[in-house]
Amino acid sequence: MSLADVFEKFPERRYIMYGGKGGLGKTTFSAATAYYLAKKGKRVLVFSVDPQASLSDIFERDIFGKGNIEIMPNLYACEVDADRRIQDYQDEIRRKILDMYGMKQIPEEIDSYIKASSAEPAMEESAIFDAVVDIVVKADFDYYIYDLVPLGHALYYLSMASIYDAWLEKITTLREQMREYDKAISTMKREEESEEDQIYNELMYIKERIGMSSKIMTDTRKTAFFFVVNPEEMTIVDTEKAAGLFARYNVPLAGYLVNRVISRDLLDENIPAYLRNRIEMQARGLALIEEKFGSAVLSRVPEFDSEIKGLDAIKKLAEVMFEEKLS
Repeated sequence: MSLADVFEKFPERRYIMYGGKGGLGKTTFSAATAYYLAKKGKRVLVFSVDPQASLSDIFERDIFGKGNIEIMPNLYACEVDADRRIQDYQDEIRRKILDMYGMKQIPEEIDSYIKASSAEPAMEESAIFDAVVDIVVKADFDYYIYDLVPLGHALYYLSMASIYDAWLEKITTLREQMREYDKAISTMKREEESEEDQIYNELMYIKERIGMSSKIMTDTRKTAFFFVVNPEEMTIVDTEKAAGLFARYNVPLAGYLVNRVISRDLLDENIPAYLRNRIEMQARGLALIEEKFGSAVLSRVPEFDSEIKGLDAIKKLAEVMFEEKLS
């Protein structure tokens, strides 16, 4: 099956993710897929939460932290500004504390704690995870293409949903038990039932959002996850391990794309020894890919002679990936 066949055969898969080690071409493949689908008349958003995202470079537009930017008809791109998201997150926490406890001002020691929390990795990851939930639950695009961060971080993000969900399950269960105790005490004292539990409602709101996000990420009908791999032994072994780890989180793996394949036709020409050696090394890598992934390989993309930047280059890449001439 080809990559184009996957999209044609499973049109309901609206959430597309490209994963792999850093520097393999995930972002360019994400951009090219968005271009291809937009040319097919689909409304597409390609987005990244990677602090070192390069969608701006690839599209040659400054889109960092500016929301959903229209790149061309049907194609929108977004790079999440994690720092600004953390600030918004902190402001939201302050607002909810004021609302819940009827305060006019946040106590200094609590505000100091909120400010200090911005230096903690967990705060950044929570804010980014929340940004992803915001993007995917709106459902106002035909396709969402998620340019994932490199493997280790991607696994962490994917595990966040299950960790948060387990934590919230415990907290909400405890909160429900407390409500039952409050009701019992009110009845014994012949008092009116306690007022609405805003903290419980907030926890349920968060739980519902995480549940929606988890469902999307692990829904085999709606989601397709593609691994990008280069024909190099170490990358192939790492990709195979990562695929096993992703399977633990029930991420629906749709196939593999091989990138930066150097043409063997060059062996007939007078080329430097290092390039000849590299082609032979890739031959061993391609054989290993065939052995490990076989028919799950959907596309082999050659090494381009220049960087993929700008819509003309993205179009050429999309035509190779999907084996189709585009207008």
